[in-house]
This record gives sequence, structure tokens and C-alpha cells, in this order.
Amino acid sequence: MTRRPAQLLLDGVAVGLALLDVWVHWDAEEPWRTACGLAAAVALLLRRRRPLLTFVLTLPAVLLSDAVFACLVALYTLASLRRPRTLLVLCALAYAFSDATLLPSVDLDLTDPSTLITLGYTSATAAAAVFLGQLVQTRRDLSLRLTEISQARDHQQLLTTQAVLAKERAQLAREMHDVVSHQVSLIAVRAGALQVSTKDPDVKEAAVTIRRLSTQTLDELRHMVAVLRASGGRPTELTPQPALTDLQRLADGCGIETELKTDLPEDLSPTVQRAIYRTVQEALTNTRKHAPGATARIDLRPADGRVRVRITNTAPTRPALALPSAHHGLIGLRQRTELLGGTMTSGPTSDGGYEICVVLPTETTT
Repeated sequence: MTRRPAQLLLDGVAVGLALLDVWVHWDAEEPWRTACGLAAAVALLLRRRRPLLTFVLTLPAVLLSDAVFACLVALYTLASLRRPRTLLVLCALAYAFSDATLLPSVDLDLTDPSTLITLGYTSATAAAAVFLGQLVQTRRDLSLRLTEISQARDHQQLLTTQAVLAKERAQLAREMHDVVSHQVSLIAVRAGALQVSTKDPDVKEAAVTIRRLSTQTLDELRHMVAVLRASGGRPTELTPQPALTDLQRLADGCGIETELKTDLPEDLSPTVQRAIYRTVQEALTNTRKHAPGATARIDLRPADGRVRVRITNTAPTRPALALPSAHHGLIGLRQRTELLGGTMTSGPTSDGGYEICVVLPTETTT
């Protein structure tokens, strides 16, 4: 991945300050110490991609010379990019003892008060670098979580708007079906009766026109009612309805690392395909919301004349915030599955993740 100009500038400044530290502690009679300092300064170019390796490469400079700036930068970078606190404590202790010891002579008497003071000073220096790195990491995580909360809020507002629109459209569809369609049907029937009973050619022609126009109006009304009843989502989602071919696009655009494996035929009924799509969509939404940093696996397989849909996510790498939720997602999935004659199971996995498994019949009645 190409580093941004700001990162390149910071890396250049870090290397420059490390070289300045080496120059300040230059000793012409001990060139090998200077060489270790120069190598540590150059190693800082790897600090973003290999932070632990960079720390290990800069540690000899602390053991062999007084040029410690490069190792402190490496320790700070490691703390800002890695989470295991045991590793950070060990690295901080390694720096503290290395700074208190100057090879090749090893003179570390823990009973000497001056040695303890030196160890306390070096430990505090290492702790400052670790705490600063952890602070930067926490700030970065907080920024990511605020972005996720903002996206979740926008998504919730979109769902609320869609629900209101869907309710209004459903009500309008009922009114058109129950009232308008009924009255237009009566007009068509009365026009047909008039066409049969009258002997006046002008009246008969008018009756034929009225009946034809009424029939056309009924067809248009039926089409409008069907569109309104199908418009539970955004206008662009009215047609076509989601199918198996849309799953890869859903997995790629869900915002988490997802692996999709499918062995299903593409000639499943549209109802089953929609149910599979909605199941995967709800599972990925729950993973993104409740398991930040987790990865997901989608496995679609035929099983004894039925379809098995299994979505599994790993354990979250970051703590999940308590986001507002109506807790209707899994309930809705279970109701949809049971209406289609299927079964659904869900629950946590042994490794801290979560799994949803839905089994549907390949043929459904609607």
C-alpha cells in the first residue's frame, strides 16, 4: 500500500531526528557504535509495516550506544499499532534494561541505589512512549467507532423513512384496490349491460368506448397496486427483486471482509432467492453492528432437497458499542423462514463468533 505524503514526511522527520541523535553521540574511536545507531535510524523506514521487527533492529543501538531516539520511536509505533499488552510490557522492559546497560561491559547491580534510579528513569521513558502510542491507537479506534455510529444512524434513519413510505404505499394500494378498482369494475359492468340491451347505435358505441376505457383503467390500476405493494425499499429497488446473482455484490459492499461460497443452482424460485438474500443481508448487518473488526463466511449448499444457508462471523477485534436497536432482525428472519416452511438456528460459536443457519425448501407456496 502506498503511504500518504503526510506519513512519508513524518517518517523522514523521524529518520532525520534519529540521525541527529547519532551525530550528537558521535565517537570517532568507536565506529561500530555509530554504525549501530545509523542502522537503527534507517530501520525506522520499516516501522509502519513491520513495527516489531523495527523495534528489534533498533534495540542493539540502545545496548551499544547512547543513541536511543530511534528505539523510542520504534516502541511508540509498536504501541500505536499493536494491542497485546504483554508484548508491549516486555518490549518496554527490554528497552529499560538495555538503556541501563552499556555493552560490552555489563555492570548492573540492582542493590545499588543509582542503578535503581537509572532503571526507574529508563522505565519511565519507555512507559511514556508506550502510553503515547496507546493514546494514538485509542484515538484512532474512537474515530472509527464514531464513523460507524454515524453510518448506523444514517442507515437507521433510511430504514425508518422506508418503513413510513412502505406503510403509506400499502395504505394507498388498499384504497385503490378496495374502492377505486371496485367502482371502475361497476362502471365496466354497467357499460357492458348497456351495450347488450340498447338498440341505439350511438348509445351502443358510447357503451363500447366506456367499457374499453374502464377495462384499460382496471389493468393500469392493478399494475399500480402491484408496484405500490412491492415498494417496501428505495425506488431503485422496486424491480428487479434481489436474487442469488446479487449476493457477491452484497458481500463486496457490506464493509467487512467476507468470503462467499455457494453451490446452489440459479433456477431456484424467486421467493427462495429473495429469502436467501435477505438472510445474508441481515446477518452481515448484524456482524458489522455487533462484531466490529470481525470477518464473515457465507456458505450456501443444497442438502437433501433443501437449501442450507450458513453465515458465520469471527470474534470481534474491537469492543462493540451499545447502539440503538429494536431487536427485530432475527425475529423477522425466523418468521420469514417459518412462513416458507423452513427452520432457523442461531447462536454464538466456540471461538467467540456468531452463526446463523437457515434451511429452506427448494419449492415454496406463496
